[in-house]
Amino acid sequence: MGSTGFVPIQGTSDLSRIEAPVTFKAYLLCAFAAFGGIFFGYDTGWMGGVVIMPYFVSMYTGVPYDYDEKRYIGIANSENFALPSSTVSLMTSILSCGTFFGALIAGDLADFIGRRITIIYGCLVFSGGCVLQIASTNQEALFVMGRLVAGLGVGFISAVIILYMSEIAPRKIRGALVSGYQFCITLGILLANCVTYSTSKRSDSGSYRIPIGVQFLWALILGVGLYLLPESPRYHVQKGKLDMAAKDLAIVRGQPVESEFIKDELAEIVANHEYEMQMIPQTSYIGSWMACFQGSLRKGNSNLRRTLLGTGLQMAQQVTGINFIFYFGPIFFKQLKNGPDPFQTTLVSTLVNVVSTPISFVAVEWFGRRMLLLLGGVGMIIAQYIVAILGVTAGRENANGEHNEAAVKAMIAFICINIFCFATTWGPVGWVTVGESFPLPIRSRGVGLSTASNWFWNCIIATITPFMVGNDEGGLGPSVFFVWATLTIFSLIFAYFLVPEMKGLTLEQIDQMMEEVSPRKSVGWVATTTFAAEMGHLRDQKKPHSSAGMAHDFPGSAQYPSSPGAMYADAYFPK
Repeated sequence: MGSTGFVPIQGTSDLSRIEAPVTFKAYLLCAFAAFGGIFFGYDTGWMGGVVIMPYFVSMYTGVPYDYDEKRYIGIANSENFALPSSTVSLMTSILSCGTFFGALIAGDLADFIGRRITIIYGCLVFSGGCVLQIASTNQEALFVMGRLVAGLGVGFISAVIILYMSEIAPRKIRGALVSGYQFCITLGILLANCVTYSTSKRSDSGSYRIPIGVQFLWALILGVGLYLLPESPRYHVQKGKLDMAAKDLAIVRGQPVESEFIKDELAEIVANHEYEMQMIPQTSYIGSWMACFQGSLRKGNSNLRRTLLGTGLQMAQQVTGINFIFYFGPIFFKQLKNGPDPFQTTLVSTLVNVVSTPISFVAVEWFGRRMLLLLGGVGMIIAQYIVAILGVTAGRENANGEHNEAAVKAMIAFICINIFCFATTWGPVGWVTVGESFPLPIRSRGVGLSTASNWFWNCIIATITPFMVGNDEGGLGPSVFFVWATLTIFSLIFAYFLVPEMKGLTLEQIDQMMEEVSPRKSVGWVATTTFAAEMGHLRDQKKPHSSAGMAHDFPGSAQYPSSPGAMYADAYFPK
């Protein structure tokens, strides 16, 4: 080993040195990854507008539209004419079906080929789906297939972006940076509504093809940007390539690779991984997935408990009903007579979503994850019940088929309040918490499962909601908010009992906290030692390895040995 010109890496017991100081440039590198949220948000936003466009409805129903008279020809009640609920349900939900499978596949790819390359592949798959949708005219099968393929790409991106951001972001502002992902989701929804609003009156295929085609720009920006960014250092630690991990860490922290800070932080990451590998031994491919479900529900740091936390929190986020507003807002607002233009109202609601989300950048680090979930849940429950009560009382449809104008405006106002509560709390915190909850050996699969849970319930809601509120089916109208408010109560209970506070902790310290205290006592937990100290790898101690425990003599080995301390034989820095 002496011939290599390198010395083994060793860590520190100083808690203040386990993460390197970060430069402004490094913050920008971390923040750019949040751009992936544009995909999620834009695809959530444009479909709701397209399915009520006159050209799109005429294309799939065969009923002609008079653009001068602004009415469908040959239909008695032209104002309420729309695509069948079953068609809207299929076209909307099939994307979420694709993202569900994409997120699961991404959990494997992120470990096999890396976080960064998986995201780039997602951009390519997504672009292929866009081509199929644009090529479709009135072929429902082709359009649906395009939505499914695009969904696979969005699944790759949405799962791995959270994983990548959580692994490279500095701990003190990790919550704020990951919240930037939710902000980009809201920005994507707003951009989608702006584009669909501007093309909604067109009398040609550009009305729906332009909103679809704009998405190529998002794929190009993210794909090229990720090609230029470094890989996650924790991925290279997982693969045993510690020389590459050091270089990655130096870039994302804005420090020279020889810096003592880089050595200390990398030593802490490696020591934690060594500990986790002892707790979660790597077996077969099936075994690596089954590891996500090992342990007891009563043990706070068990893999099963973490998987329940991640998947359950994403389910709880979806059943608050927020995507009902963004998927079917134009349809719902169109049902409210004497109200503003449905496209304009949708634009206002998405604008509230966008301007509210940045508040979470500060709040998530000031109040913490757990408190924001509790406060946001209470706010959403109150706002949703008020909307529902107004809808069945003052805002109820009269004998002339109209609604009270003042009641409609009040309902829209409280819908915006509900959006504000979600955008500042459950929206960003759901993603932040998922990215922080899993140990490195199962992190990619755990985040993939959690993201798949998000899209699974997203798919369920997108499938059933048209039947719940469509005039040709359930016709619940504003009463649907009774359903969302009641489900949000269950989400609030879930957060209270199962979500711990992770503010200001490194990903490695979160492992310690979840092992030592319950979620309800996690707010007061403080780290007292480092993993480097726990595993006996300090600068002032003799390195505990022998030639028998050493698997490789040159940096960049493929895998770590399972014996404690042996992995450090592969970590080197220039003398």
